[in-house]
Amino acid sequence: MNALDTAHAGLLLTGRVVHERLRPVRHAFAYPLFQLCCDLDRLDTLACWWFGVDRWRVFSLASRDYGPRDGSALAPWMRAHLAEAGLPADGAIWLQTVPRLFGYAFNPVSFWYCHDRDGHLRALYADVRNTFGAHHGYLLSAPGHAVINAQTALVCRKVLHVSPFCRVEGGYAFRVIQRGDTLAVRIDYQDAEGLLLRTALAMKAAPLCASRAFAALARAPGNAANVLIRIHWQALRLWLKRVPFLGKTPGAGAPHPRHEARP
Repeated sequence: MNALDTAHAGLLLTGRVVHERLRPVRHAFAYPLFQLCCDLDRLDTLACWWFGVDRWRVFSLASRDYGPRDGSALAPWMRAHLAEAGLPADGAIWLQTVPRLFGYAFNPVSFWYCHDRDGHLRALYADVRNTFGAHHGYLLSAPGHAVINAQTALVCRKVLHVSPFCRVEGGYAFRVIQRGDTLAVRIDYQDAEGLLLRTALAMKAAPLCASRAFAALARAPGNAANVLIRIHWQALRLWLKRVPFLGKTPGAGAPHPRHEARP
């Protein structure tokens, strides 16, 4: 059974994110993290006294944080883009994200898992946001729109400036692993010189409920704010290591030819 093959509309994901930079100096870190993963067609069924959709609660999701960022319903929006890209748009769509805690969240990337009617993963939408307020969505599929498995490399060209220590060049390769209650995503970034960054999120899934959610909050009360704090702390460490600082608008390098199904 895969992590997202469940009768529950919401899952609590607990685990950690690991990041490694290979050059010009090696720089690595790992942090604990908890996220939610929700079936977008059944978001309304999750609403309760402690969890809300487009309303303030201790835990919440805001539609304006994702996709078109205009507050419209997310599942129909994504299905329209799947259909436009020639991908199956008739299955469950799950959103993996850091929830708003007491109204606040920052997500460097949220993942949308798009399935066909038989439950096979057919597309991954990487919903990326940077600390400068810009965002971009990468709609990714396997060559020939085949079923995605753990060996499938989902590749695309980088178009959004994310880090002031990297140029807008090269491309990403994503891999999704769903095995038992494990949900993991690996992201390799290559620039013009080859592999530069390796990132992985390894999470354990359990049905979302109040006791699990508040236990996770007790273990990491700053979960949402810590994401942004840690980004800036690691940026300072890179600067102290004299990694070249390219600023908010670095020059774009040569594109990295990659397959990408785009909305």
